[in-house]
Amino acid sequence: MKHAEIRPFADPQVAARKLLELAAGVEPVDGRIHIEKINAPFLSKNGCQATGAEFGAGLKFAIERGWLELHESGTFVRLIKAEAQ
Repeated sequence: MKHAEIRPFADPQVAARKLLELAAGVEPVDGRIHIEKINAPFLSKNGCQATGAEFGAGLKFAIERGWLELHESGTFVRLIKAEAQ
């Protein structure tokens, strides 16, 4: 019998806070952070080992809360509230 694996980033709020942590550690260019600067470490096996769905849910949660702003192209985010962490 297989047991379900515990996914720490299955909760969108936890995933959003990790994305904020990653975004805060990146030097913005013209106030913008390339999405891959937070996407890659969030999904990588050496980093968080989260899934794409967890990334999407966390990003959506952070945007809804006003913590991050996603550029219309989808290639940049802007950290709105650093104190949200």
